[in-house]
Amino acid sequence: MTSTPSFDVEAAHRYFSTHCFNAAWDLLDKKERTPDENEQMIRLCLAATWHWTQRPDCTATNLSVGYWQAARIYAVLGQPDNARRYGQLCLAASRSEGVMPFYLAYAYEALARAESVAGNGQLMQVYLAEARRLLDRVGEAEERMQLEGDLNTIH
Repeated sequence: MTSTPSFDVEAAHRYFSTHCFNAAWDLLDKKERTPDENEQMIRLCLAATWHWTQRPDCTATNLSVGYWQAARIYAVLGQPDNARRYGQLCLAASRSEGVMPFYLAYAYEALARAESVAGNGQLMQVYLAEARRLLDRVGEAEERMQLEGDLNTIH
C-alpha cells in the first residue's frame, strides 16, 4: 500500500468537513429519525469536525461550530453527558481570540441545553443568563433573533 494517496487530500478534507456537517444537520432537522439515523447523525457530525481539524484553514470558529453541533445532537438524543462535554469544548473554542460573541453565546446555549436535558435547572439558568447577556454583543440582528429563538426553546 502506498503512503501517498492518488487524490487531493486537502480537497477531500474540504469536501468532507462541509458534506458531513450538512448531512448531520439534515438529520437533525428531521422531525422523526430511526435509531440508525441517530447513530449516523453522530458519526457525520464527529467526522465533519475531524475533517475540519485536518484543514490548514481551520479556525477556532470552525471548531466552535462543530462542537456546538455535536452538543446539540447529543442533547436532542437525550445524552446530557456527551452534550455537556461538547458544550465545554465549544466554550473553550469560542473563548479564543477572534471568535465573535455570537459563537460564545451559542456555547452557553449548548451548555444550557445540556443541563436542561440533565435535569439540572439551576445550572441551566446560569448558562441561559450568560447567553442572554451576550445577546447585546451580537452585532447582526438576524443572528440575535436566531439565538434568542433557540434560547427560548430551552426549559
